[in-house]
Amino acid sequence: MGTAVMEVNQKSKRSIIEQQKDNENQREKQEQQLWSWGAGTDGQLGSVRLQDEHLPQLLNLPSLSSAGCVSMLACGGAHVVALTSGGKVLTWRRGNSGQLGHGDMANSLLTPKLVMSLESYFITQVSAGWSHSGFVSDEGCVFTCGDGSFGQLGHGDYRSHCSPVKVSFFVNKNVEQIACGMHHSLVLSKESSGNLLYEFGSGKRGQLAISIDRIKSVNTPEIIRGFDGVQIVTIAANGDHSAPLSADGELYTWGRGFGASSDFLSPQHLPSSSKFSKVVLGWSHALVLSDIGEVFMLGGNHHGKLSNPENTILSKHSSGEAAVLERVSSLDGMKIVEIAAGAEHSVVVTEDGAIKTWGWGEHVQLGLGSTSDESSPRTVSLGDEVVHKDGTVRVYCGSRFTYTIRFPP
Repeated sequence: MGTAVMEVNQKSKRSIIEQQKDNENQREKQEQQLWSWGAGTDGQLGSVRLQDEHLPQLLNLPSLSSAGCVSMLACGGAHVVALTSGGKVLTWRRGNSGQLGHGDMANSLLTPKLVMSLESYFITQVSAGWSHSGFVSDEGCVFTCGDGSFGQLGHGDYRSHCSPVKVSFFVNKNVEQIACGMHHSLVLSKESSGNLLYEFGSGKRGQLAISIDRIKSVNTPEIIRGFDGVQIVTIAANGDHSAPLSADGELYTWGRGFGASSDFLSPQHLPSSSKFSKVVLGWSHALVLSDIGEVFMLGGNHHGKLSNPENTILSKHSSGEAAVLERVSSLDGMKIVEIAAGAEHSVVVTEDGAIKTWGWGEHVQLGLGSTSDESSPRTVSLGDEVVHKDGTVRVYCGSRFTYTIRFPP
């Protein structure tokens, strides 16, 4: 009798815990806020209007909220991939190359839709390139879909796929991350010999780093050499660039040169006294976040992506010289906790939750209400006067648009 009572109590306890989790997830869904602004003529902003949005718009996406709390977004040329805390994937907007993963080459999808072919997997990480997408499962599998004309899907051909296809090369490996550039992909795999990097797709600007020569394209994953004794923990790709960070906070980069520097055909270590925790890439610039909240840049004299318009150090570099990391001095005195980069614009989040943008503004991707370029970071208003210090703000950039998620405390 006592055992039966104990079993009932245990079941009741589990039910209470499960209910608490459900309630917590429901609260997060209700309180989580998703905002977008910038180029919107392809509907990439998630609003009902196919137009640019000069100021941040609070989104109401029932199909997204019903799928669970969003843990991260990935923004591509004009499509968006959302990952929920429950491992589900939703995509929306431009899908003419199959990058949405719904089984067709739809020109657009107005509202977020679950990628049903991934339903039997728990997805842990997603990435969006110009017109292709990548997904990683908790079992270390990697899937890709979309434009494959440069081999960027890694399936050994140059075909496009409108549903996610498992990359067979990685079947017996343990992939942790995928990063999709414009026409190439970078993969981080955890193996018995250590963390290894692989790339595939277009290599015309050296972004594959698998040869001393420029390579037109590679359609199957190739290992990147030169990281013996270096533990890579995170990767980034965009435009024609690739950039990983090591466990020691060291930055490496290759591909298209930054500023006036020449293209890098092999991994280059960028020495710095700072230790870095995150790197994001645009088409001709990079943002790097240090472990003490300072922001550095590579490239960026074009369109005012550097915060100091008088700084022309990079333009003085002759061809063949490496690019230089420069601290964004106008952010001095602020602790930055989050960074993001679009094609030609930059976004940061301060410790107190303020969002600041600068760079190219022609498509109102700065969220400041105008099409002007900005050479210094300016604060974006989300329509309220209160900055919630206890919440978390995440920012994500597509080529010419921006999303932000406000998580509850």
